[in-house]
Amino acid sequence: MKYITIMVLMLLAVQDAAAQKPKLQKATFGMGCFWCTEALFQRLNGVATVKSGYEGGDIPNPTYEEVCTGTTNHAEVIEITYDPAKITYDELLEVFWKSHDPTTLNRQGADVGTQYRSVIFYHTAEQKAIAEKYKAELNKTKAFDKPVVTSIVKAEPFYVAENYHQDYFVKNGELPYCRLVILPKMEKLEKLFKAKLKN
Repeated sequence: MKYITIMVLMLLAVQDAAAQKPKLQKATFGMGCFWCTEALFQRLNGVATVKSGYEGGDIPNPTYEEVCTGTTNHAEVIEITYDPAKITYDELLEVFWKSHDPTTLNRQGADVGTQYRSVIFYHTAEQKAIAEKYKAELNKTKAFDKPVVTSIVKAEPFYVAENYHQDYFVKNGELPYCRLVILPKMEKLEKLFKAKLKN
């Protein structure tokens, strides 16, 4: 009897620990080159992982070279897993809107093509509603000089990009592209969202 009681208590402890473990959620954003995007969202407190990849296209398992032709219809995106108890979807969207130009169609700076489009791939009806409300508010208040053209579409199959694209800024911070393009974005993130960053 004593053995059974111990086993029951152990089982309850395991269930309790599982219930307390935060349930991570997913968010997927495209906002130009995924090297820049990945570097920004990796810094946010509450973000567990960020993977660079491709989404929204016509063929399975595309390569970087194929996506770069602009003919596969994939966007360069990041798939984020995050703890909603530490950072909300609204807060992720705030970083998204303020870290790129959502008013330019199929381009970000010098990067031109449909693969660089501004896009939100929503995973739940709640994410869709929040993103659409946020976009409408930005346009209503004329937060930007031009209308926001960001697409808000249902999540499609996500294909992880090649290994050399993952943690790109962390591994290649000394390269000219990282210093000239990504570093200024990181400095802007530091100014705007200092309280939300990991130590």
